[in-house]
Amino acid sequence: MRGQPAILTRHLVAIVGSRNASAAGMKFAARLARDIGAAGYAIVSGLARGIDAAAHRASLETGTVAVLAGGHERIYPAEHVPLVEEIVAQGAAVSEMPLTWEPRAHDFPRRNRIISGLAVGVVLVEAARRSGSLITARLAGEQGREVFAVPGSPLDPRAEGVNGLIKQGATMVTEAKDVIDALAPIVGRGFDLPVEEPERDEPIAGEPSADERGRIVALLGPSPCSIDDLVRLSRSSPAIVRMVLLELELAGRIERHGGGLVSLV
Repeated sequence: MRGQPAILTRHLVAIVGSRNASAAGMKFAARLARDIGAAGYAIVSGLARGIDAAAHRASLETGTVAVLAGGHERIYPAEHVPLVEEIVAQGAAVSEMPLTWEPRAHDFPRRNRIISGLAVGVVLVEAARRSGSLITARLAGEQGREVFAVPGSPLDPRAEGVNGLIKQGATMVTEAKDVIDALAPIVGRGFDLPVEEPERDEPIAGEPSADERGRIVALLGPSPCSIDDLVRLSRSSPAIVRMVLLELELAGRIERHGGGLVSLV
């Protein structure tokens, strides 16, 4: 982490969305970030172009956290190096990667799980049908976070993902008050933190090896199979299997079904 450690003790709201964002989408993301920040929350996002950058810039004064896909010495995109310097003055930049790690495609879904994990709620502003932001929303649901979506025009491909989330039950957002009111009873309860570090059921996921990726992909096909079967048959840890499935999902190569089933597209 670089920046101010105290910001990580505050309640954070994630604002994420399309890199290829519209002017209206970036304007609305900035308005949400300012208003939610004024209500006492810090904003967390992924430092990407478009919606992420708009949310970071609008919340510099109230506090924002950038989650990096690579190491601190390999900021991506490079054009956002000055933005990171502004962020760490009042907020923070965090990464789980070594300092000189050059981010690769499958590092971005790894980053997304940290964005949703840090936040009490995740707001999506513009996301196409196969957007990485939708992975963030799914992870947020799995982590017990609130999921919010800003509706868009049915004629805009950048709105397909967010409109789909609303159909699936995400809270529709047309102003910051929608997010603030929904989170008020949640943050009011606080969090019951364990006194001692709990024992882990499994080690933290490392980087899947090429052999592990190959075994997992080879087990997939057009017929849905359970993630439990993938873990058993690939002889890999559940964390490694989930990481490979995230990579495949971001690449648009798998489809998820009910009951924890997945199939190859």
